[in-house]
Amino acid sequence: MEVIRIVMIGITGMLLGLLLKGTRPEYTVYLSLGAGICIFSYMTEKIAYIFSSVLQLQEYLPLDTKYFVILLKMLGAAYVAQFSSGLCKDAGYSAVASQIEVFTKLYMMVLSMPVLLALMETIRSFLP
Repeated sequence: MEVIRIVMIGITGMLLGLLLKGTRPEYTVYLSLGAGICIFSYMTEKIAYIFSSVLQLQEYLPLDTKYFVILLKMLGAAYVAQFSSGLCKDAGYSAVASQIEVFTKLYMMVLSMPVLLALMETIRSFLP
């Protein structure tokens, strides 16, 4: 069970952080960063699988490749933003974390504009 492995890394990092918080609170941020990087590196395999699956889907469906690229960019941006926002919150910089989240939402809106415009064009072509 891969999920259990990831959960155990996270819980172990959290418990070690709680132990260090009383004696060496300055190291808890580094511990959180280390646990996050371990989980992130494990997830890169899964992200690579998603990329290859989407590219394989592209072979079966006659769709424009730019929409798949947009989808993959949005997926990567969401994951990186959530990861970095969580690290900022753990370090006590919730204002920076909020700014990362707001920027990511705006970035996703910008990325989705070509898809929205293509959808509107398709709808318009069906109208008399």
